[in-house]
Amino acid sequence: MLGTDQLGRDILAGIINGGRATLAVGGAAAFLTCAIGIVVGALAGFHAGWVDGTLARVTEFFQVLPPLLFAMVFVALFSPTLVTVAFAIGIVSWPNVARLTRAEFLRLKNQEFVLASRASGAFDRTLIWGVILPNALPPLVIAATLNIATAILFEAGLSFLGLSDPNVMSWGLIIGDGRDQIFTAWWIVTLPGVAIFVTVLAISLIGDGLNDALNPKLRER
Repeated sequence: MLGTDQLGRDILAGIINGGRATLAVGGAAAFLTCAIGIVVGALAGFHAGWVDGTLARVTEFFQVLPPLLFAMVFVALFSPTLVTVAFAIGIVSWPNVARLTRAEFLRLKNQEFVLASRASGAFDRTLIWGVILPNALPPLVIAATLNIATAILFEAGLSFLGLSDPNVMSWGLIIGDGRDQIFTAWWIVTLPGVAIFVTVLAISLIGDGLNDALNPKLRER
């Protein structure tokens, strides 16, 4: 229906099957990104002092590294599997989530409901994970949604460069395999590219919708 590639493989079947791998890597990478970012940001924002300073330096170190280049080096050093790709994307993408989480914790930790919980004898771990974090979730949920879109683009870029599992079909791998035929068989590259564009756009719109739904200032408009 959408043509075939240079090996006679159906492009539509490749897009459908490749979407599973691409979305799986994007979701796993976004989960890892949020997990690392929330833990680091929560500890930095709640404890302040030397803990905040140390974690801030670690965050800045990862933030100044070129994310795509660092992910390429990481995947090249280890076996290029989907797990490795998801892990590589996750460990280079967490600083923005950490900074957002830290800002939310700094804003919330001196609120009255937190002080009341502290006065009632709540432990620090209860204050962090049971009191402050649930109230800091709305912007973090939006960030997690947008991180999925970013991870999909990362995975497509790594697959295009041949730094992914060659035995697992993905949208980036289809584009990479067909780049030599871009002028004679344009659909091999264009159609998976359209799939990536539509998916990333849809996820970004979902993030905007969540922002409108969870942001009380926007709901009042």
